[in-house]
Amino acid sequence: MFDGGIMPGRAKPARPSLVAVGKMSAPRIGIVVVAYNAVSTLAHVLDRIPADFRSRIEEVLVCDDASQDSTYLVGLGYKQVVTDLPLTIVRHRSNLGYGGNQKAAYKLAIERGLDIVVLLHGDGQYAPESLPQIVAPLERGECDAVFGSRMMVKGQARKGGMPLYKYLGNRILTRFENRVLGTSLSEFHSGYRAYSVKALRALDLDNNSDGFNFDTQIIIQLIDAGKHIVEVPIPTYYGDEICGVNGLKYAKDVSADVLRYRLSKQGFNSGRVGAVESEYHVAEGTDSSHGVILDWLRRMPPSRILDLGCSSGQLSSRIRALGHHVTGVDPDELPHVRDRCDAFHQADLDRGLPDEITTGRPFDVVICADVLEHLRRPEDMLAQLRSVLVPRGNVIASVPNFGHWYSRGRTALGLFDYDQRGILDHGNVRFFTRRSFERLTRHAGLSPLRRHVTGLPLDVLTGARQRSLTRAVKAADRLAVALRPTLFGYRLIYQFEMSTPAKVAVDAAHVAA
Repeated sequence: MFDGGIMPGRAKPARPSLVAVGKMSAPRIGIVVVAYNAVSTLAHVLDRIPADFRSRIEEVLVCDDASQDSTYLVGLGYKQVVTDLPLTIVRHRSNLGYGGNQKAAYKLAIERGLDIVVLLHGDGQYAPESLPQIVAPLERGECDAVFGSRMMVKGQARKGGMPLYKYLGNRILTRFENRVLGTSLSEFHSGYRAYSVKALRALDLDNNSDGFNFDTQIIIQLIDAGKHIVEVPIPTYYGDEICGVNGLKYAKDVSADVLRYRLSKQGFNSGRVGAVESEYHVAEGTDSSHGVILDWLRRMPPSRILDLGCSSGQLSSRIRALGHHVTGVDPDELPHVRDRCDAFHQADLDRGLPDEITTGRPFDVVICADVLEHLRRPEDMLAQLRSVLVPRGNVIASVPNFGHWYSRGRTALGLFDYDQRGILDHGNVRFFTRRSFERLTRHAGLSPLRRHVTGLPLDVLTGARQRSLTRAVKAADRLAVALRPTLFGYRLIYQFEMSTPAKVAVDAAHVAA
């Protein structure tokens, strides 16, 4: 990854990492300087690191992202003449991108056993003089990340030379991101940040973008992980640095990131097949897949129900509250699952149902809520259900609709990739349209009794707030689903009866719309 390896910093006695010896020792602080074509600014940025702060720094990682100028040589030269900064100069053999450069740097910070790492730009846009203020909340143990904000002091950003179009774009995007994510940050787009290395270690940074939207994605990951972010005011400086950010593309990318994440919150599945998520939660809302399934079960007499891929048993618990007896099956035994199910069996569903299920008393209903798309051969699982159901027993299944305009559009534009959750959940190994799913279930001997198609999970964008625009969008989406369910349907939910193949052929034409 590096050209000529890593140039080590001057020898410095290693401090223990936050070990209590009488009192808590000082945290090991690292500074990451991301640099690209910074030959004219790098030395000045390093000069500006406060003299009284330098003794607290464990290591300064200058990461040259395959610059086309002499940035790397400037770093090496600076290292030879400056004696009070523990410098490590890194040059990537190829350009990794803004996000890719950070990924490599944070891996080094983790390997070196640092406790705090600060992101500093080599172009001088962010003031090194603010380093003590940036790390202070982390040193006090108040948070997991600190963001320097140019917007906390009214009027400061414009006085510091931020162009009007960038100021307006920053404010508009930040307001949009706060609204979608339910946060209240004063600025999403500052590149001056400090992180707890422990918090970074818990994030899946490798799957983040290598581009400029990496900074937004790491905010989303921190929020999703329940980490605490603190903002501190920083001065604004715009000089002669060359900005390589395409503003329109950047706005599109960060908007897509926050929307994709927010929509995916509705895609928490009741089933967990394989190591995809630590826990799948019940999708709230009467028109969510879980809401529809619970409504159908509410109308049934007390029954013996098998919940495949029950995760921690949150859906099972609600089914039990309706008067049913629930047996759960999942690859992992998560906390509280045995309390939420009447019985629980741990099993890899890709290998079929466990013997305790196939040899025991049959069930009235089998629930496959957002599970089949995670199985390599769902047809084998559906075929096996006949052996565990009573005669004319029911199967209730929900799957994401790959024919939805979102996944169709992504594929048509050559942008197919996996999301955290939802239609393109990164745990999905099979994808279904309405036609392919009905063909699959028909071959398994399942006769469809009714079908429900959900629209976009718009509730997750506003929570309980029902503004007029939101109501209008929801009404339009419901109309679109009714007119063209194969294109606008987000999730497909079916109730089947285990029947003979001959009866299935007759009943397939009478599925309730």
